[in-house]
Amino acid sequence: MTKALLAVIDGCKPSMLQRAVERGEAPVIAAVLERGTFVDELCAAFPSVTPVCATSIATGVLQDRHHIAAMNWWSRDERRYVEYGSSFRAARKLGIAKQLTDTVYNLNGSHLAADVETIYESLDDAGVRTAGTTYLVYRGRHEHAVSRETALTRLAGQLFRKPVMGPRELFYADIFASRDTGCRGQMGLPGVRDRHSGCVASWLAARDLYDFVLLSLPDNDTHSHKNGPHAQATSIAAADAQIARVADAVGGIDRLLDTHAVVICADHSHAAVERRIELREAFAEWAVAGPGGATLEDAEIALCPNQRAAMVYALVEEGRTAAVPRIVEAAAGIAGVDVIAFRDGEDAVVRAPGRGELRFRAGGDLRDPRGGTWTVSGDLTTLAASTSGGIFFSADYPDALRRVWAALTAPTSGDVLLSAGPGYEFPDWGGADHVGGGSHGSLHRSDSLGALAFSGCAAPAGTGPGAWSITDVAPMVRAHFGL
Repeated sequence: MTKALLAVIDGCKPSMLQRAVERGEAPVIAAVLERGTFVDELCAAFPSVTPVCATSIATGVLQDRHHIAAMNWWSRDERRYVEYGSSFRAARKLGIAKQLTDTVYNLNGSHLAADVETIYESLDDAGVRTAGTTYLVYRGRHEHAVSRETALTRLAGQLFRKPVMGPRELFYADIFASRDTGCRGQMGLPGVRDRHSGCVASWLAARDLYDFVLLSLPDNDTHSHKNGPHAQATSIAAADAQIARVADAVGGIDRLLDTHAVVICADHSHAAVERRIELREAFAEWAVAGPGGATLEDAEIALCPNQRAAMVYALVEEGRTAAVPRIVEAAAGIAGVDVIAFRDGEDAVVRAPGRGELRFRAGGDLRDPRGGTWTVSGDLTTLAASTSGGIFFSADYPDALRRVWAALTAPTSGDVLLSAGPGYEFPDWGGADHVGGGSHGSLHRSDSLGALAFSGCAAPAGTGPGAWSITDVAPMVRAHFGL
């Protein structure tokens, strides 16, 4: 059986991947496309932000099962905001040490549902030699102590003390390094992260130290946030160069494709951002938990901006039922809010200001393109949807029913979810935005449909035009190894 390489290019927009290939700047991706399959509608989770989507790629399920609800969410158990790294300004506002602990330890250790297996755990249990570069989800079956290789990591060791469970070979931003490769990531500094991944993966490949490797390539996302999605061809070419380092280590591109199943995927896409939605101002009449807001005892709601999505939590349990309609009413009056989602009894409700309202629940006679069944009532124009032959379909809001249902039924999600319209973004808790650049998070196709290219492995059953999801990636890898 051949080996497998999974390369995740954060935020990779399909049209920009094609542009990089057409320019001749992405030879490995071009070779994968020539031998294999290209999918230009790999649908993200909702909210389409990296922690949710990275976890869905690593597990094969959405957040109703894996419980990683967003980039920024409210822990009802601990009565605090969880922040995985929206920006340095947001981390400073909510606590840098807490943000680092949540991202490095808690996401994998306590936030990710214990009964959901990662790719690493599945393959470790099967005796497959696993390896991973810096990726938000690293949980596996092998224990790794904090690295003490450099002065910087020894300094970081004052905060990072506990070992973690990861793949057999784990390399995470210099904090964890199962071998001394000589590769340095400058603690996960943007612009260096792809090169660190390429360095580590090529070092392992040259020494035949893995059967499966996850090559994390996040710098495209940073580049797109700053320069806009239409500047991605350059950063996708840079990501391809790191995959090429692995190819060189095994004898060239053809040799890589002969000896490896190769899967190259996005976790989400990117859309241009031109305007901000001031969430705090829209809820100025509410007692909002958080810095500069109400105390925990007095807080009525928690606000969780997630780039082009946001969540609102009703914090007064005895008034929760009454609070949700008021929150929805307030959200409906916010310029730039495109879709509002919430629960009403057993139903999920989607409201689009100016377009209508749609109610649905799991189970029924209507099917989605992936075969899921639903009972739907209300105005289909809410989601620009149509039905034909008993199938519910929306080109503008792909896989909408499954994605919204998973978001609303996840125990860690907010009570009301907001999706921004084209060109809009919610600034984070530090006030940072990506106006003039690109962003993601919404339910809309513009930032929900990423790229997928693969060769040497098979597509899972039920996939096809309009039916591909990031939750298909883990099953592809598992099936390649006979699981």
